[in-house]
Parts: sequence; structure tokens; C-alpha cells
Amino acid sequence: MLAIETKNLIKKFKDKIAVNGVNLEINDGELFALLGTNGAGKTTTIKMLSGLILPTSGEIIIEGMNMNKDMLKIKEFLNVSPQETAIAPNLTVKENLEFMAGVYQIKNKDKKINDLVRLFKLDEVLHKRTKTLSGGWQRKVSIAISLINDPKILFLDEPTLGLDVIARKELWKIIGELKGKITIILTTHYMEEAESLSDRIGIMANGNLIDIGTSEELMKKTNSSKFEDAFVSIVTGGNLQ
Repeated sequence: MLAIETKNLIKKFKDKIAVNGVNLEINDGELFALLGTNGAGKTTTIKMLSGLILPTSGEIIIEGMNMNKDMLKIKEFLNVSPQETAIAPNLTVKENLEFMAGVYQIKNKDKKINDLVRLFKLDEVLHKRTKTLSGGWQRKVSIAISLINDPKILFLDEPTLGLDVIARKELWKIIGELKGKITIILTTHYMEEAESLSDRIGIMANGNLIDIGTSEELMKKTNSSKFEDAFVSIVTGGNLQ
């Protein structure tokens, strides 16, 4: 079954077309990366898919339900980990998790919190205020919070932006453990991140979805030995020397 399907998805801001007729299919359990240069339209697309903004026209179908008609039902089983770390800085890690479990009215909240603490290895920082934590720990807590409601679909917007290489690799491992269990839509500027984590990759430019495939397929199509070179070739039409 498809987790997400879009049909001729368009978003205009006044006279500017940010997303121009995107048709996309993402499978249940897939980790799908959406890439593009700044202004390509990927963030706007993600905001529409996650229900944060409405499209100008076109359809979004999530788990077989039309977003225009079933927005409230759909929001029950998706979540977003935004680029800006979404935590309450004056609360401890445990208090953050407990607070969000209360917001979502999680019935088995103690078990769920314990499972997330185990997955993200949060024991050593559990009783520390989140504002005292490093950027890597804060991102871990932020992503853990986005999983508190057991979402079927999770949007990860630049999850490792600004992290050092160790913290980034640690988060990659956690995201890898989630693969196949839930559907993940990832945006990132790190080509290695997209290549190593994703099942498939979509590339956007100027509001259009211009190519889609596995990293291997995209490299083969562009006769590239590195995925970064394939990305540049696709985005520039092979015109960058």
C-alpha cells in the first residue's frame, strides 16, 4: 500500500510557483529522501504533505485518505521533527517526554517513554534540563519526542544539520533502526546521509520533481561514480563543469 500519494500538487505564493505539479508515490515503510538546492520547493512540499500548509491545488492522499477531507484523522498517525529543535529548554529530558505523552494522551506512556529512552540511549541525560545538552543530544531528544505517538509516517527535516560527525553517525544509526517499521520522509543537504539511509531519493529543482530513484539508479543514469556528482548533474542538467 502507498503511504503517500500526490496528484499534480501545486503551491503558489502570490505570483511565485513554489511547487509545480508534483506527482509522487511513497511506499509504506519506505525511507524516502527529498533533495534539492535552496529554493527548490522541497520544504514547501514537506509542509503540504505534513498538513502544515494547504496546497493551492492538487491532491494529497495519506494511507488511502484524502488530506482535504480527513486532515484530523491523518494528523493522528503522522509527526514531524522540524529543523529547529522542538524541545522545552527548561524541562528535563524525561519531563519533555512526559509532557508530550500527555499532549497525545498516550495510554501506555511509561512503557513508551522507556522504549524511547532505550532506543536513543537517553539514560545519562534523562534528568538534565535540555538547554544544558549538546546539539547532538538535543536533536536526539527532539526526534524521540516526534515518535511519542507511534506515528506511521515521520517527517525528518534536516535531522543532523550542524552536528559533528560523531553525533551525525549516531543519529544515522537510530534512523536506520527505524527503517521498515515506519515510513520516513527525510530532507537533508548531506549527500552521504541521503545515499546511506534512503531506499529512494527524489530530486527537486525550481518547484519540479525532476528525478527519482535509488542512489545507484541515479548514479548509473548520470554515469557518475559518486552520488554527489549525480545530484549535481541532475540539478544542473549536466551543465556544471
